[in-house]
Amino acid sequence: MAISPTKPTGPIDPNEPYPISRRYAWIAFVMIFALMLSDYLSRQVINAVFPFLKTDWSLSDTQLGMLVSVVALTIGLTAVPISIVADRVGRVRAVTAMALVWALATIACGLAESFAALLIARALVGLGEAGYGSTGAAILTRAFPARLHATVMSSYLAAGIVGSVLGIVLGGAIAQSFGWHIAFIAMGAFGLVVAALFPVLVKEPPPLESADAARVPIGRALGNLIATRTYVLVALANGLCMIVQTAYIAWLPSYLNRFFGLDPAKASYATGLLILSMSVGMVICGMVVDRVSRHDPVNRLRIITVYCLILGSALIGALSMSPGVPQFILIGFGMFLSASFLGPAMAVAADVTPEANHATAFGVMSLVTMLLGAAPGPFVAGKLADLLGLDTALLIVPVGALCGGACYFLASRTYARDREALRSESSNPTQ
Repeated sequence: MAISPTKPTGPIDPNEPYPISRRYAWIAFVMIFALMLSDYLSRQVINAVFPFLKTDWSLSDTQLGMLVSVVALTIGLTAVPISIVADRVGRVRAVTAMALVWALATIACGLAESFAALLIARALVGLGEAGYGSTGAAILTRAFPARLHATVMSSYLAAGIVGSVLGIVLGGAIAQSFGWHIAFIAMGAFGLVVAALFPVLVKEPPPLESADAARVPIGRALGNLIATRTYVLVALANGLCMIVQTAYIAWLPSYLNRFFGLDPAKASYATGLLILSMSVGMVICGMVVDRVSRHDPVNRLRIITVYCLILGSALIGALSMSPGVPQFILIGFGMFLSASFLGPAMAVAADVTPEANHATAFGVMSLVTMLLGAAPGPFVAGKLADLLGLDTALLIVPVGALCGGACYFLASRTYARDREALRSESSNPTQ
């Protein structure tokens, strides 16, 4: 049945107070940001050591891509059950356990002596990280008012971009100076320190009066998510756009090494500069979305639709050019927008799903994002690189952003209805 767009129930309250306290919210943000930093240090250091692994173990580009994709695949397969558990046993306890697992698994990567052992250790990194993005986001949506959700989510997720930069830059520098084994061990050690501090500084918040929603049977909760069209379209769009982000993060060091003639360390530094623009773009774009959506929340989706169309066009244009300074600048512009959709998309998901089930909702979104985008992105790009060349592979990948933009546009047509439906259900919980 066709759904006609309707106006939202009202603007977002610009004076909405902090649900718990401003102090708690910002302490939680700092620690969750630090753990997200560790998450991506552990996840992305692999990209910096590609040249060393290729030399030491004679790995193909397909095998190198597998070492990236296995993390996203594991996250996708296990994010939902772990997020469901986190909603029920306590989000702070769950986050602490996850961080310990990925930190120890990263150290195990540094101890690996074969491709198979490294692949298994990388899968364990993914297991530890599986529910962190969704559970950390749920802690923040509980701690901050809705008027700040796009900005806070964008800033939180920007830690992943900063972690990617540091993982690649520091990973490349450490690997070149001390060996790639030490690069993994150093990243894992940082994670262990932050994981130990987290439960000391961040406590479980008091439950909401509506916390009974957390006791909704799992099957019914998941069914409600699938029935929310806006949520489904946003999750699909995230996955399509994530193909672009993960493929470029994984293969830019190799692209700059092969086509710009940079040594691995310099290629890592240059990639770090490009990825750093992602974190800046994510925060700025999230702030813009919060600002222009105060009077009409549907603008959250309209604006990220435009972001995605510009992103895809910029990268396709860049990879159609010959390597050089102009191409590097245009790639940088594309990277500036390549994560712009994530924070606002999570804010939209929070608007159309019950707070008590936010970790579950974000976990299902992570499942779609990882299985559709992050897991196949680096692997498919590697496969295309083996068949057609890395430059052609990176020219094809940005089509995902154009398709994602189309899905965000469709979601903008149903968002008002789904937001109103949740508000009505919250106001009449017995119905």
